[in-house]
Amino acid sequence: MNISVLTPDRTIFSGTISKVSLPGIEGSFQLLENHAPLVSALSGGKVVLQPSQTGFRFFDNESESMQEGTDTSRELTFTIEGGFVEVLNNKVNLLVQGARNLR
Repeated sequence: MNISVLTPDRTIFSGTISKVSLPGIEGSFQLLENHAPLVSALSGGKVVLQPSQTGFRFFDNESESMQEGTDTSRELTFTIEGGFVEVLNNKVNLLVQGARNLR
């Protein structure tokens, strides 16, 4: 499934993933391929992405620019202060506040 992770001032991740774990307001949950349509509020906490193909792009804090990612065996983790997620037809849009520590 394709995902875009957006903050008010930049895109911090875009690409194809096999799963994403999110901090929902009523507890953590995970999205997998072919998930039912969903719109949900997110609380502060940890987001974990598992890239499924090379060619994903992520915001690198050190260079302050978008970089190409190639290591699909490594999960990418960052924290958010809150936000929203929308899922429709294997496209995930994650709109978040305060994303930091992407690694």
